[in-house]
Amino acid sequence: MRARFCIFLAVAIVVILAVAIPVIIIERAKTDRNTDVQGRPGTAASAEDQSRADWGNSFDISTDWEVNWPDTGVTRTYSFDIAEVDQFVGGDGVVKNKAMLINANFVIGPVIRANWGDRINVTVSNHLQSSGTSIHWHGFRQLNNNINDGTGGVTECPIPPGSSKTYTFQATQYGTSWYHSHISSQSASGLQGAIQIEGPASYAYDIDLGVFPISDWYYNATDQILNRVFSAANPFVPGQPGTPPPSDNVLFNGTNINPLGTGGNYAKIMFTPGKRHRLRLINAGVENTFTISIVGHSMTVIATDFVPVNPYPVDSVYLSVGQRLDVVIDANQPVGTYWLNATFSAARVCGSSNNAHPAAIVQYDGAPWWIPTDPGTAPKDTYCADDIAATPVVPRVAPIGLFVPDTSNTLNVSLNVDSSVSKVYWEVNSSAIDVTWDKPTLQDVLDGEGTFQTAQNIVEMPGQTQWTFWLIQNLSPVPHPMHLHGHDFIVIARSAALTNPLDPSNQPVTFNPAADAALLSQTSIPIRRDTSVLPAYGWMLVAFQTSNPGVWVFHCHIAWHVSQGLSVQFLERAAEIVHLMDVSGALGETCPAWKAWEGGGGVQKGDSGL
Repeated sequence: MRARFCIFLAVAIVVILAVAIPVIIIERAKTDRNTDVQGRPGTAASAEDQSRADWGNSFDISTDWEVNWPDTGVTRTYSFDIAEVDQFVGGDGVVKNKAMLINANFVIGPVIRANWGDRINVTVSNHLQSSGTSIHWHGFRQLNNNINDGTGGVTECPIPPGSSKTYTFQATQYGTSWYHSHISSQSASGLQGAIQIEGPASYAYDIDLGVFPISDWYYNATDQILNRVFSAANPFVPGQPGTPPPSDNVLFNGTNINPLGTGGNYAKIMFTPGKRHRLRLINAGVENTFTISIVGHSMTVIATDFVPVNPYPVDSVYLSVGQRLDVVIDANQPVGTYWLNATFSAARVCGSSNNAHPAAIVQYDGAPWWIPTDPGTAPKDTYCADDIAATPVVPRVAPIGLFVPDTSNTLNVSLNVDSSVSKVYWEVNSSAIDVTWDKPTLQDVLDGEGTFQTAQNIVEMPGQTQWTFWLIQNLSPVPHPMHLHGHDFIVIARSAALTNPLDPSNQPVTFNPAADAALLSQTSIPIRRDTSVLPAYGWMLVAFQTSNPGVWVFHCHIAWHVSQGLSVQFLERAAEIVHLMDVSGALGETCPAWKAWEGGGGVQKGDSGL
């Protein structure tokens, strides 16, 4: 029986009394919400009201938002003040050595809310003592707006201490996402928050419970953890350089109990009996991945990342770092309390925690408050593989006959221990990315550079609106959630997940055009999203169109891994970039101040910069 039930078992006789277990309540997305962000125009929908698919003004769930989207003329304005907090008491009541917070929020930043077609302006002011920063708007396409992608060393110079930058972009997509710093794993220190864009839905529901980020949490300072992850001489697991530490806890919407002592709060989600509830799940983590399930309840998946899908029922969902899943849950069980469980894989390569059984609590309206007694059954172990069976409402099929595997479209991922400097790197095609903060890649584009440094990991794609195919080959026993900026991608096929990736007899499974031809046959509409998992010792084939000029990174979303170099930069239609956006003006907003601060003795980067 799990540790979190011990309190209940010890006091089972008196559980009907007022048990004083602290909770953080999530209900109906009624709080911390802009009152003029109303969601679907019109009256509230019932479970039988299928009009959630309709958004009005000829926009609906079948609208292809890569081609057409509303323009509301509304601007949502936010201000972020970023500062460090030493000896920060986190959401589980335990002190973290050093945190970085937005608007002094509790672990996670404020929720950005808008309607589909709104413009979003966010002014970010850096009050950190000795670090630059940036904010990336995860999953947003940023069509012809690469200058607002928020990737330090790629699309901008970092915002130096004492300076600010205003990001502006339109919500041409809708659904669930998040934002985070894209500088040296700062998101692990707390620089992150959720985004909720109201739009149509492929399935009816009554109550939108809002965003529900789940993330691993570490008590040590992020730079201290990175030093050991990089170290070949002092890894977290002796004899295994590059291994990450277990997280100290897993937080649900920024909170949880302390698994090793007193303090903290369970996150609690409120269900209304007989109603359908939309829950927007986000893995806003650093390294941990989970299978999410609710005891006694099934779920209906309606969106993968920003892509609406045809609804399908599941008992549990796997969520890797950076991924989002919108699910609808029927509150059709007896009134009571139920565990929402985040279960780790037995594969041992996609996360572990000192909180071995992290959970939140679902409570029905009208139920007495008590700790749930039924732990539920363990969900199916996907062995770190995300579900690729979902079919998008708006289909897109790549012309697979154009794919011919060769070295020009193959990205080999490998771990390298550099004995000359006693450091551990994750490399793509034998190169760990290393961006230059004071001369971001967009500066190279502005200057007309035709030759790039090897460590920039530039992949040039000059062709207009052409299908491009990428075979990612994993030469390591660790799966990687691969995230692409500026695009969704189609997952055409991938190799099977290994049940025991750390078995020393394993060897990389390489793509074989003849043997794997059947896997490439697109008999159904393939899944499309912006983050998907590259299997351990396996391969994944993805495709997207070159429809968005800019410099877009394609990287592992495990924070430690991208810090260690696991990324490339897709330089897409470079000749058009400076004609579509004000690159010079955007770089001028932060680069002069950054160079002055850096030249005055500012902290130098010790990782890839991403």
